[in-house]
Amino acid sequence: MCLIVVGLNQVYIVYMGDLPKGDVSVSNIHIGMLEEIVPGVASDVLLYSYGRSFNGFAAKLTQDEAIKLKGKEGVVSVFPSQKKQLHTSRTWEFMGFNKKMRTSIIESDIIIGMLDTGVWPESESFNDTGFGPIPTKWKGTCQKSANFTCNKKIIGARYYLTDGDNGPEDFISPRDADGHGTHTTSTAAGGLVSQASLFGIAKGTVRGGVPSARIAVYKICWSYGCSDEGILAAFDDAIADGVDIISLSVGSSIPFDYFEDSIAIGAFHAMKKGILTSNSAGNGGPTPGSVVNVSPWSLTVAASTIDRKFVTKVKLGNGQIYEGATINTFDLKGKMYPFIYGGDAPNLTLGVASEFSRYCFPGALNATLVKGKIVFCEYFTDYEGVLEAGALGAVFQDTGNKDFQFSYPLPFSTLNVNDGRMIINYLNTTENPTATIFKTSQDNNQFAPFVVSFSSRGPNPITTDVLKPDLTAPGVDILAAWSEASTVTEDDTRRTRYNIISGTSMSCPHATGAAAYVKSFHPTWSPAAIRSALMTTAIPMTSNNNIEAELAYGAGHINPLQATDPGLVYDAGEIDYVKFLCGQGYTIANIQLISGNSSSCSEETDGTVWDLNYPSFALSSTPGKSITRVFHRTVTNVGSAVSNYRAVVNAPPGLIIQVQPSVLSFEYVGQQQSFVVTVGAELGNSMISGSLIWDDGVHLVKSPVVAYASIML
Repeated sequence: MCLIVVGLNQVYIVYMGDLPKGDVSVSNIHIGMLEEIVPGVASDVLLYSYGRSFNGFAAKLTQDEAIKLKGKEGVVSVFPSQKKQLHTSRTWEFMGFNKKMRTSIIESDIIIGMLDTGVWPESESFNDTGFGPIPTKWKGTCQKSANFTCNKKIIGARYYLTDGDNGPEDFISPRDADGHGTHTTSTAAGGLVSQASLFGIAKGTVRGGVPSARIAVYKICWSYGCSDEGILAAFDDAIADGVDIISLSVGSSIPFDYFEDSIAIGAFHAMKKGILTSNSAGNGGPTPGSVVNVSPWSLTVAASTIDRKFVTKVKLGNGQIYEGATINTFDLKGKMYPFIYGGDAPNLTLGVASEFSRYCFPGALNATLVKGKIVFCEYFTDYEGVLEAGALGAVFQDTGNKDFQFSYPLPFSTLNVNDGRMIINYLNTTENPTATIFKTSQDNNQFAPFVVSFSSRGPNPITTDVLKPDLTAPGVDILAAWSEASTVTEDDTRRTRYNIISGTSMSCPHATGAAAYVKSFHPTWSPAAIRSALMTTAIPMTSNNNIEAELAYGAGHINPLQATDPGLVYDAGEIDYVKFLCGQGYTIANIQLISGNSSSCSEETDGTVWDLNYPSFALSSTPGKSITRVFHRTVTNVGSAVSNYRAVVNAPPGLIIQVQPSVLSFEYVGQQQSFVVTVGAELGNSMISGSLIWDDGVHLVKSPVVAYASIML
């Protein structure tokens, strides 16, 4: 049961767990509770009443009034609402997931709920040609709007708007004004569209992971963010509407309680109904402990590269060519233009010295001197300074990471420090320097896949011994559909039907599509079984490119085709998570409210974090200490009826992994076998990792084993 309260200047969420039993009007319960706190104005302050999938409401209250609600019987938690932020081609082929892949006959019955900025329904990616009737299990609706129409591909659409969330550019409908929601939705389940590109860049066929799947749109994000009360309202509807997978590429600061987080709350109730929630891990990397959306009942997805990178070359008047890292959509046709150093064009009118103008901050440049020229800037800040000064283009020296690119509203490239020094020397020794910036070209990324620098890293900030993120998927320079109401970049006037952007927002829908693909072959599998299949079949990665290893990429890089036949799965359901919550110190009263039943905690039922039936193994301790943990696990046979799996342990020096029994024998599909893993580690100030693989000669059921020093948080 859950309740959201909005103070005069603040929104509070009051979570009350599962729906009450019997024929009860939850909205009447909510109004009754509010009448006790704010007599006579309960209906006026009520914003949302949740009663389809869990119980709660949103209301405008002061902090003192919210505190009074916190003390009432039946309340699990009260916490301030936040504005969460968005975690902002050939990606499927890179994963071996091509147009000729095997598909399920029920793929078109799979419904993906996309919680995002809405969608641009006219995009060719959402064409419903060839689609049959809408699945009979669908209980949702297409919210009436003058500018939005559903079809047999987009079968439902809703929007959730709280006063003050929207800006003048927003559509008060499920229509996407931003582009983010259209991009993520087409990545997960868009149809095949040939000759798609961003002004000729990355031209090819784009598609989603499950092109035949249906889409249900839940618009939760507006110009000023994605409110917790809207997120919970969308979960409440999506669960009851009958979606199979929920995809959510948003997040915010890290909560330290699962039930003070709207996404974790919604995902818990989705799990209870057999719906997996796929979440982005966040864009706070490479800072340790920056990962968000870490509830153990959801899937947490990091972002990694594919075997394609974009380069933007700069040519000088002396013939030298330097390779930069942006997405430049402008074509100067190779024409050479006057090239000026920002330090030679200070805005003296404002008293700017060359020591400052060389960085090209807004207001720092002399517009008369730079207008119509390409400007070189010594430090990457932003494009605004050169754009407002009327420059034709810009080349920035950049000390930051070059493993992802952005587009800009003018010809633009960023170079490393060494190349920057060469250009400064050219500018200082040439009487009339010139340069041109080439349109972006495509090159091979031989190091792919590796986790990109911005992708949030573990350890898990709430439950340190549950490894997060779970896995990684493509999230760098992804081409997908775009809203035609949005421009290519900010401060831009150009529109496009397809755009290239990066973020864990882009990796999440790749995992969503993969999960939906697995679900189409195994419609009765639980969310935990689907997540297990994705994790244990993931392609192993190496710390050569990511020193944080599993704290960056989890179980590895997603492998959708293999995930349909994992051999064994680590299954878990509500009772397992209730035991986990008991072990985490939640009270019996709160657990009964959350679960909606008479669950209890005791020495027999309390589950340690190491006994949660998770497909990975993690343990942590203070630096310089020895640590030993015992893990109890159960696997379910979903492969060959008669099979024998042998434990294969990979453990570097300093890590000991023992498995009992070391052989698991199965006689039928669905049979379960349990085993115990004892892990010992000598910890320094970092981490050490190995793996456990169950091998039957056909399947390799892989799990990472990670020990790390708590100083990494």
